[in-house]
Order: sequence, then C-alpha cells, then structure tokens
Amino acid sequence: MSQIYVWNSAVKALRREERKQVFSHATSVTSIVADAPKEKQTRKDIVDDLVKSLLQDKSSSDSTTQTHTKSEDSESYEKHSIPTSVTIPTHIGVSPSTSVPQSPQITTPHNGRFVPFIPEFSSFEAVILDIAPREIVLYNKEVQTTENSFGPPPPSEQEIRAKILKEQEEIERARQIALEEERLRAEAEKKKVQKLKDISEEEKRKIVNSAEFVEFIDYSTKIVERALNENYDFMKDYSIINDVESDEKTGNRVKYMCSFFDDQWSKNRSVTDVNWSKKNPELVVASYNKNPIAMNEPDGVVLVWSLRLLERPEFVFHSQSDVLTTAFSEFHPTLVIGGTYSGQIVLWDMRAKSLPVLKTPLSSNGHTHPVYSMQMVGTQNAHNLVTASTDGLVCSWQLDMLAQPQEHLELVHAEHSKTDEVSVTALGFPDNETAAFWVGTEEGNVYQANRYGRAGGKAGINPYDFYKGHWGPITGLHFHPLFGPVDFSDLFLTSSVDWTVKLWRAKSISKPSTSTQNVAPLYSFEGADDYVYDVKWSPSHPALFASVDGTGKFALWNLNVDAEVPIVNTQVGQGRALNKIQWDKEGRKTAIGSSDGRVHIYDIGELSQPRSDEWSIMQKTISEIIDTTESHGGRYALAK
Repeated sequence: MSQIYVWNSAVKALRREERKQVFSHATSVTSIVADAPKEKQTRKDIVDDLVKSLLQDKSSSDSTTQTHTKSEDSESYEKHSIPTSVTIPTHIGVSPSTSVPQSPQITTPHNGRFVPFIPEFSSFEAVILDIAPREIVLYNKEVQTTENSFGPPPPSEQEIRAKILKEQEEIERARQIALEEERLRAEAEKKKVQKLKDISEEEKRKIVNSAEFVEFIDYSTKIVERALNENYDFMKDYSIINDVESDEKTGNRVKYMCSFFDDQWSKNRSVTDVNWSKKNPELVVASYNKNPIAMNEPDGVVLVWSLRLLERPEFVFHSQSDVLTTAFSEFHPTLVIGGTYSGQIVLWDMRAKSLPVLKTPLSSNGHTHPVYSMQMVGTQNAHNLVTASTDGLVCSWQLDMLAQPQEHLELVHAEHSKTDEVSVTALGFPDNETAAFWVGTEEGNVYQANRYGRAGGKAGINPYDFYKGHWGPITGLHFHPLFGPVDFSDLFLTSSVDWTVKLWRAKSISKPSTSTQNVAPLYSFEGADDYVYDVKWSPSHPALFASVDGTGKFALWNLNVDAEVPIVNTQVGQGRALNKIQWDKEGRKTAIGSSDGRVHIYDIGELSQPRSDEWSIMQKTISEIIDTTESHGGRYALAK
C-alpha cells in the first residue's frame, strides 16, 4: 500500500511538472544519481531520487503518444534511453523479500517529441506480522492476597545496601564523636590535676581557711550526717523480746533516746535553759553559761540541736554575757531569743552568722540585771516579748525594734522586808491572758501583777494577794495549758530550792481582793531529795507534769494515779544536777538540761496519751484536793 501511495503522489507531481522544463532536470538528475555513492545516501536523498525518477518516467510516457515509427522508436529508445534503477532500502517499510518493480525508464526527447514509455508491473509477496494482544488479567477468587499486597513495594537490593551503609556511617560517626568527647574529658581532667599539682601550700592553706570553703564543708557534712544518723536497728531480731524495764538507761515506761554534747562548746559549761521549736519539732535550743577555763571563748553560748544530727549542733550562737534563758520565737521559725546575765535581750537568726542580729542596749531604758525568765504573749498579728529581771523590772518588746522597750513596768512592794523591789526569778502568763501575770521571787513568794491599770486596780503588783508557801527562791513557775474539754488554766505549779513542788490555784482576776489575803497552795509534792530546779505541765495529758532536781532525778507525776509519789523516777546521766526541763509540742518527748553541759532527750511513750475520762477524773481530783486543804486548815494531804 505504501508503494501505491507513493506512485499516485508521483503521478500527480509529474502532471504539475509538465509545464516546466523536464529535459534539463532529467539530465541533471541522471548525473547526480550516477555519481552519488549508494552506501552513503540518507533517507532524504533516497526519497528525492525516487521522486525525480518518477518524474522522468512520466515525461517518457507522455512522449510516446507522438507519431513515430516503430523502428525509430526502438532506435531512439536504444540511443537515447537512460536506464535508471532505484533500490528502496528495507528501513523505509518494505520487507527484504519483497520484489521491487522494474525501475522506470525516462526517455529523452527525440526530434522535439517525447518517446512514449509503458511501465512494466510485477507482483510481490507482502509479509504480515501478527502481534498477539496484551493479556488482560482479571480477578480470580482462587487468587489470595497478602497483607502487603496493597502496601509499598519492597525495597530493592540497592536501597537496602544504601540503607545499611548509611547506618554504618552513622554508627561510625557516633563512635568518633564519643571518642572525641572522651579524649576532651581526659585532657580536661589531666589539666585540672596538673593545675592542682601546681597549687602551692600557701594557696592550699588559703583555700581551706576561706569562709566559703568552711561554710560549704559544714553544710554538706551536716546533710550527710543527718542521712546516716537514722536510729533504726537494721539487725533487730523480732523473735527476741527485749525487756524495756531492765534497761539501765530507761525508767518505768520512759525510754532514753539520746544526749547532745559538743566538746568545744558544751565542755565546762552548764545548761541554763532548753526549749523546743514549734515549727520544726526535731530542733531543740539550749543556752549555756560561761566556760571559766577558756577565757578566749564567748561567755554565753546558745546551741541549736537536731534529733537528726547527734554529733554536733546545727547552729552555734555567741553572746558577750552568760545566756540564762532562751526560746524559739513562736511566730518567727528562724529567730532565737535569749536573756543574758547582763540584762541584754539578744536576737539570733538562723539565716545569719553566729553573732546576734539585734540586741537591747545597756541603759536605764532596759534591763540592767540578770534576766531569768521571759515569755511570748499574743497572737501572730499582735504579740510581744515580756521579760523580767531580778531588779523587778518587767519590759515588753517588739522583736523588730529592740532599741527600747515598748513599755516597762517596775514591780515594787511596800511591805517587803528590806527593799521595796521584787526580785523576779520566774514569770508565767495563763493561756489567753496578755495583761495579768504571776511572778516568783527570790524570797519564795508568788505575786500577781497587771501590765495595765484596770477597774479596781493599778498597773503593777496586786498588793493584797500573797501566794506564800515556799521557804526558798522559786526556780520555776508554769500554768496549766488550756486544752481539752475542761479548763484548768487557773492551776499553776512552782518549784523551789526548798525541795518541793507546789500546786496553786490563781484567784479570779475579775474579782480583785480589797484586803490583804494569804493564798495557800492546794498541795505540796515532796518527793525530791534536793533542790527542785524546774517543773512543767504536760501539753497533752491534763494530770501529768514533770520535775527535775539537783540529784539528777527526772520525775513524772500523775495526779489521777497518785499524788504522794511520782509514777516514774529516773536517774538521768551521771547524777549531775538537772537545771531545766521542757516538753515538746506533742507532749511525747522531754528535753532535760544538765549542769555538765548535756541535753538529754527522753521518750515518754504511752504515759503521754490520756484516756477520754482523764479530764473528768482530774476535775474530781482537784475538787478533793481543795476540800481537803480547806478542811485541814492549810495542811497538805490528799484524802484517799
């Protein structure tokens, strides 16, 4: 079909070229075809040659229509015919087995006329290539799909190899980075060691003695000691029953816990007062007098001890004078207050150094005599520190302004034997009372006084009521805490060097006396064999109180059990005199200060836990004591 199409196209072209000069073109084409090398012809050249050959055939055919003789035609043909054959290559669509028709003969004009040409046709066989259609795969229910049929195609081998190479490169890079970091660390450590080696002995001594280094060592070692000082026996055998009663360091149902002593600050000193912190129940503060041997050390020392740090104190505070009384501020957990032998009131802060942050001046505006007792009264928003000295002066202070007292009151008594001054050794306020207070004196009397004037009385000592019962200086005075269903806050205890502890009932402040009256004690506890230096009510049990004496005895009394003898009488330490005792906030432990500079801690245990009927029994006991005292005319006996 392609050859027929080419042929028709050539015929059409020959007709268009009839008007042109075919003769000149035929001659030039013949020469070009004869001279051109066949092996170097391109497709474009071959097509051009074929078209030109067809044009020659057409012109020859037209020339045969002229009237010539057969002989002339044959001669003319033989003489002037230019045989030309064109071979169609296989790359233009014709099979090699196909026979190509005889190349047409183009005749030249003869005597001004064209010789006619009759083409010869021949048949050839066409080769038909049958290409099978693409197979269409339809769904077959017998073909099962896998879970990865619709997922991404699996990676090729090159992708896997590239991924493995990349992972190996990352591992190698990480290893190189780690090696480099280790090398840098080793170099830095080496430089540090070299630098330390280069430090001279003088520089080392300077670093060790610097304040920052000492403070760091002190703080860090305290933390380590607290962590290691857990009083837990990890070797305890629970199959063995230990008899607490037979322990040498314990009394009847009272357990010895620990003792605080420091060779540098406690040696050759006596404990003058102890107190617990209400904000941090594991802290105990103790005040000490001067050490007569160490003249270069400060005269007064206050140590803050912790139940978690037994070997040394948490804080050490200094004073220029002996500290006779001390306490934590109830409303400022970091402040510690002290009263000194010189009359100064000093204030230390646990956030500061060992020296006082504030102190009162030594002038006529404040105390100039020893301060043995003080108490914080009021509430969080309105409170004062009330102090009393042996010259009879009572002062009220604001802790943030100790330059001068907020108010001062001089206690005098006109009927005093030698002087009108009242030498105060003990001071006590009833709970919920900020104006009326009671003082114990050196002559053994107890007086009621008022901070402010009120109806029917003036500020100062009440001149009509005399609480007489002791025959020596009063060493301690403590009012019953206000807690529980029954109010016993009008009861107070006093201790004295006359070897007794006495129970008193304060007269009603709302009904002041108009004439002189001697108020007798309700009961006298005479179980001590030496001076009784202190006495304190329990803050959790209504009928329980504790006392300490000069023989080193620690006694627990329970009025609901027995008023004749203490329920517990324990020897503390090496038999040295015990100066002060204080209960903790919960009433489970007591801190005892000794004259040998030690602070002993005892666990009261179940004795501090009252039953529900303890208040009613205590009320009945007090009523019996009052009735017995009145019926015997002041003789102290309890009806059995």
